[in-house]
Amino acid sequence: MSAPEIRRTYSDSIAGYVSAYEPAHQRFGLRTTDGREFTIHLDGLLGSQIVRNLAEGYRDTSEATLDMLAEGRYVFVYGIFYEWDGGARIEARNITFPEEHRGSYVFEDPKWWVHQAREIADFYLRGQFPDEVYDWRKFRTHLTLSGTHLPEGAGQDVRQETDTISRLVYGLATAFLLTGEDRFLEAAESGTEYLREHMQVADDREGIVYWYHGIDITRAGQRKVFASEFGDDFDAIPMYEQIYALAGPTQTYRITGDPRIAADIDRTVELFHRYFKDYVRGGYFSHLDPITMDPRADSLGRNRARKNWNSVGDHAPAYLINAYLATGRSDLADMLEETADTIVRHFPDEPNSPFVQERFHEDWSPDRTWGWQQDRAVVGHNLKIAWNLMRINSLVAKPEYVALAERIAEIMPAVGSDQQRGGWYDVVERRADPRFGDHRLVWHDRKAWWQQEQSILAYLILAGTTGDPDHRRLAREAASFYNASFLDYEDGGVYFNVLANGIPYLLGTERLKGSHAMAGYHSMELCYLAATYGNLLVGDNVLTLHFRPLPASFPGRTLRVAPDLLPREAVRLARVWIDGERYEDFDPKNLTVQLPESTERLRVRVEIEPTEMPMRISSSFDGRTARVSCEGVLGRDSLEKLRRTLNEALEARPERVEFHMCRVTEISREPINELLFQRTKAGLDVDFVIVGEVPPEVTRALAATDAFLTDPHARCDDE
Repeated sequence: MSAPEIRRTYSDSIAGYVSAYEPAHQRFGLRTTDGREFTIHLDGLLGSQIVRNLAEGYRDTSEATLDMLAEGRYVFVYGIFYEWDGGARIEARNITFPEEHRGSYVFEDPKWWVHQAREIADFYLRGQFPDEVYDWRKFRTHLTLSGTHLPEGAGQDVRQETDTISRLVYGLATAFLLTGEDRFLEAAESGTEYLREHMQVADDREGIVYWYHGIDITRAGQRKVFASEFGDDFDAIPMYEQIYALAGPTQTYRITGDPRIAADIDRTVELFHRYFKDYVRGGYFSHLDPITMDPRADSLGRNRARKNWNSVGDHAPAYLINAYLATGRSDLADMLEETADTIVRHFPDEPNSPFVQERFHEDWSPDRTWGWQQDRAVVGHNLKIAWNLMRINSLVAKPEYVALAERIAEIMPAVGSDQQRGGWYDVVERRADPRFGDHRLVWHDRKAWWQQEQSILAYLILAGTTGDPDHRRLAREAASFYNASFLDYEDGGVYFNVLANGIPYLLGTERLKGSHAMAGYHSMELCYLAATYGNLLVGDNVLTLHFRPLPASFPGRTLRVAPDLLPREAVRLARVWIDGERYEDFDPKNLTVQLPESTERLRVRVEIEPTEMPMRISSSFDGRTARVSCEGVLGRDSLEKLRRTLNEALEARPERVEFHMCRVTEISREPINELLFQRTKAGLDVDFVIVGEVPPEVTRALAATDAFLTDPHARCDDE
């Protein structure tokens, strides 16, 4: 009797590039990121949509699906997979397009990440402070999926964790940097004040500051929780909790210059240097005994005399880079260099493993038996190293930083990403399984939001600093998966985890939007730095930032507005406004503003742009007139930027669209055709007007179309 034929039917997803479309056979070829070819059949019910941002309407493209399957276009396919002995078939049921059209990824719109940051920050404000009063006594560590507090029983104690508050403060301060909307800064400053008043111990005798694990709000009042009560760090003072206590206040300090925050940063760093730092072998210990402040105390158990990624590498992204950006201090620069040197010296582990070693004994010998980690790799930590080494390299250029960052970027996709469905995994075995040759997943195949962030930022900054097209491709793929899978359009915010196929995983603590691990930090850091790298390093766009300083707070009244550690000469400070008026006392190269004397806080808005920017396009609207300002060479390469700006201007339904082209030096046929196309779509009730003294060759090219009014007596912007 022959064995029965094996058949399997299941639903799954697959991501890749359209390699060929065969309408007669109702199928198309799909090439995954690792080069495998699949055939996708279209002979069933089929729907499609374009990836949308938070608070945007559904973008149904079902009727146009077949026309959108252009060769080279990146897509996500969800469908039915059939497998049998000797054969397989994939039937598509839904297709998601991260591109509006081929090469035009939705998240590369200059305002995409700014809009997302605003929506995420408002989600947390609504959840934590539904009455719009930013009283942090009402803050709760846990938020439900829909953004509400968990029900509290009568007499129940409530734990507020220091790190969770600080991470949310970081997110709110970041939202203000990107949007300039006062509610975000008001909430960030009140949260910083709450941390200082309730979570901080200032030891004036020692000249140090350290931070409580949290406080319990009880019927009798508040109870301070000194040592950590989180499982991995129980009854110890973990370095990472002290590090992340600074994240929110430091980001707030960049905006305001509050000298009290500066003092807290300095005295917490003094804590690190006095008690956590290993002056003999280098690096920082991961834990201290809470009584003796001794990293070698027997009471620490498995955390005795240990070092790890968090105690060494997390300084840079959590607070140290931002503290340096705000101050320009050489001692902070030296600490960043020392951090990068330590990582390069001790963390790589080839040829033993393609993944870095993350846990160490005091002498830097690997600790491969610790707790849950054992000999396992957190994929995101590898990408985080690549990202932060490239940041620090812009401050202290060393070939070994770039070499390690590029090596990590080269080897990680094959061992840490899902090359069928897109996205990045969580924890894998550091050593390949000899039976299968791959690095086996440890607990599950789910994908966490923060690990997607690390991949996007790592490959974006590498793309912007090296020009390698593979880095940009991988950044786009990662951002496509994140924006297609993690945004919660119903309740707001982002999901903690999704299944391998991109469907949200909503069980246990991973159902929550606020928890010990999640509080708006990574999602907002992603928005801020994706906007920075995407606009300034790879997108050729302007980045707008907002500050609210009291001039005397910053030494010498010098406001430093660099968005991140970026390559020297890559960007410049182009324009500054103070209290709504143009201001000219600034240093374009060093990205500093010399603030005027004032006893009142100022409202500072700055525009930063790439140093080499062939075309600058922007729009504004005053209620009746939309203004589109262009400067430089308006050619085919700037067509997508022009199209987006025109669409933005016309969405406001103006009666008049003014084109300020006095600084346009050259215009080609494609932009003229785009203007003609949009002119037709706008209708006869909208005037398209060329204003000011436009260069003669540009005037002639536009006049030949006989489609525009001219107003040579009006002033161009910036004339």
